[in-house]
Amino acid sequence: MSSEDGGQTGKTCPGCGKPRDEATVKASLNTCPGCGYHYRMEPVERIAYLADEGSFVEFSANLRSLNPIDLSGYEEKLSEAEAKTRMKDAVLTGDCTIEGKPVILGIMSFRFMGGSMGSVVGEKVGRALIKGAEKKLPVLIYTTSGGARMQEGIFSLMQMAKTASAAAELDKAGVPFFIVLCDPTTGGVTASFAMLADVIMAEPGALIGFAGPRVIEGTIRQSLPEGFQRSEFQLEKGFVDTIVHRRDQRRIISALIDLHRSNHE
Repeated sequence: MSSEDGGQTGKTCPGCGKPRDEATVKASLNTCPGCGYHYRMEPVERIAYLADEGSFVEFSANLRSLNPIDLSGYEEKLSEAEAKTRMKDAVLTGDCTIEGKPVILGIMSFRFMGGSMGSVVGEKVGRALIKGAEKKLPVLIYTTSGGARMQEGIFSLMQMAKTASAAAELDKAGVPFFIVLCDPTTGGVTASFAMLADVIMAEPGALIGFAGPRVIEGTIRQSLPEGFQRSEFQLEKGFVDTIVHRRDQRRIISALIDLHRSNHE
């Protein structure tokens, strides 16, 4: 694994500085068994530990980004990202069950152009939320993103309104919406659907914010407190509801589905 995956699993752990072999980290759901450092994870890996075996069925699978503002080189970047991730864009959506409970699941990939939200990501997330409202099924989305996709200009910014509107429809239908914020979740994704869920969870140590710390420091010309924008800091300030270790996510999400279902019966 490369540094873009949140550290090298075959070398020193970025959290505790101790050597960790890849097999040990993989066996711990891509976390350090010593300090709990959470390496970045791809959608297919998350599906493997979250969804009941064989239950995930993808939808909106054939959507592909075009080049709405005719930006030179954008098609090549998309092709490179697709070859690297074997995904057609930066989010995977589908139906699945978690401990036997039906769920609409969306999982973003940071490896696909930094998890940026262009027209396809916005459309797939919007469809997942609307499908949840129509089918009365809870929606669970794992976010990781650098924000809006600048290569699509104003069209990428429109996805913030589209996804926020779809989240409002889900809320209007009285259907639970759960978010898990992963490292990093920033920019237009944080400023839209990622902060509109009924329960906002975060993985330990995840960077969560709008602008990055370096941009903020450069703007206000002040040093930021240690751990600024990490999930622990955001929990203390009330921006997230809870921090959930990867090993506990399946169990806790299942319990949340039961809790919300019982409250609406």
